[in-house]
Amino acid sequence: MPKVTVKHFATIREIVGKKEETLEVEEGTTLADLLHVLSKMYGQQFADYVYDKKTGAPKEYLQFLINGRSTKSLDGFKTKIIDGCQFAIIPPVGGG
Repeated sequence: MPKVTVKHFATIREIVGKKEETLEVEEGTTLADLLHVLSKMYGQQFADYVYDKKTGAPKEYLQFLINGRSTKSLDGFKTKIIDGCQFAIIPPVGGG
């Protein structure tokens, strides 16, 4: 079974209570599947942070990275999780 390192930043880190973790996932797991697994593990607060309540889709302003690359440049939420990859959800960055 593939293993993925999930890195938690900012609000997500506060919700899950850890900086990173390694999970085993089923062969063929997609990014969408991984987000559902994490939502089940960490509950409604995690799901509310990641998913748009109206559409049920992941929030567009969040960045989803696999091995440091935006999933928008990969296969989006259909991107397959491969053994040894790293996944992160990056919140919007503000400043001025």
